[in-house]
Amino acid sequence: MDTMNRQEHTMQTTLENKVSCSGVGLHSGSQVNMVIHPAPANTGIVFKRRDVTAKHALVPASYDAVCDTRLGTKLINRHGITVSTVEHLMAAFWGVGIDNATVELDGPEVPIMDGSSEPFVFMLECAHIAHLSQPRKTLRVLKTVEVKLGDSVARVEPNMEGDEGCTVGIEIRFNNSFIKCQSSNYDFRDITFKQTLSRARTFGFEHEVTALREMGLALGGSLDNAIVVGKEGILNEGGLRYNDEFVRHKALDCLGDLYLAGVRMDAHFEFLCPGHAINNKLLRALFADKTAYEIVDPAKVDAVFPYAQAAVAAYA
Repeated sequence: MDTMNRQEHTMQTTLENKVSCSGVGLHSGSQVNMVIHPAPANTGIVFKRRDVTAKHALVPASYDAVCDTRLGTKLINRHGITVSTVEHLMAAFWGVGIDNATVELDGPEVPIMDGSSEPFVFMLECAHIAHLSQPRKTLRVLKTVEVKLGDSVARVEPNMEGDEGCTVGIEIRFNNSFIKCQSSNYDFRDITFKQTLSRARTFGFEHEVTALREMGLALGGSLDNAIVVGKEGILNEGGLRYNDEFVRHKALDCLGDLYLAGVRMDAHFEFLCPGHAINNKLLRALFADKTAYEIVDPAKVDAVFPYAQAAVAAYA
């Protein structure tokens, strides 16, 4: 890596230009307009609801703002204002390398688009990355932390001495003949999110659709924005994008949920049958143990951690 690229890698980023899109909300079924704005260094990722009172509008992209994990990750601020289904966009921010942005919405959900992160990655790349003057903080895991929830297990481990970056091992198990057991490993020091995971779509089962809609969930779900598995196989025209698209999407979800830590992490993660609930539980357990991690801050400046400083007043 040359000197310029190394320097850029260690500096915080935002977007050069704002970028926008419209799409349906997965759960509400309503049309949502979204504009992603550049933000100053040390802002982090902040959601802003344009359809509520301005003084209540900011919702931090933070693990401790998570209030619901059914079929997606929902955030809430102290005023009760929520933003749902943030994980695919958060994964795109992580994958493209965006540290700071304000996500403006005119409704309570991030649009589902095609059920993957690919449309968001495309948007962010079109807006171009801007490197800021402040160095990027990272979180270094110092000891293993593991949590369990039913049949699910999530664990974070320190990298070997001298290693940096993020690696993920993941296994999923479904009592379904079209999914069964799938596992994979991803070393993001050698591969990119865009290459491996960004196109993997969310998925569900045909027999669950009626029950979900009676609960007020998945009202906007369709074959245009999710893989649907029926009794005879995949219902989507064209089938799967990858033979192992299911495990790839679960890994995508994990990265989106993990980026609610507010910083990039140098660590190895292992997941068995993960979901949004255990992903959040892992972050809460990690941050509850102050001996389990350290924040590497090249500027050596005390700062609010771990989430968006601009949203602290809205949440604390």
